Amino acid sequence: MTYTSLTLIALVTSVVLDRWVLRTRLTSSSTWWLSYAIVVGFQLLTNGWLTGRRIVSYDGDAILGSGAVEALGDGRIAFAPVEDLGFGFALLLLTCAVWVRLGPREDARSTT
Repeated sequence: MTYTSLTLIALVTSVVLDRWVLRTRLTSSSTWWLSYAIVVGFQLLTNGWLTGRRIVSYDGDAILGSGAVEALGDGRIAFAPVEDLGFGFALLLLTCAVWVRLGPREDARSTT
């Protein structure tokens, strides 16, 4: 299974869990998207540094693009494969959705 297909599975799974299973619906709030924009900025810096310096490398057959390390294009953004953004989104969304779901309920907070 390729990194691309695993990323797509992770994306779909995390959105389904957020919207319909856990019913946290984080992706429908502007707070989520603003927070994600901050995280993705730092993710691009970190991933770009690691892949641009070839500390981390990817098999060209497992990702979109040829596997050549470029700053932009050929399936990459800031040197990192575009799949890293999708996988990072899925990981963050799932973590936050579970955190919100397991946290105190809104009605419980208002009674204390």
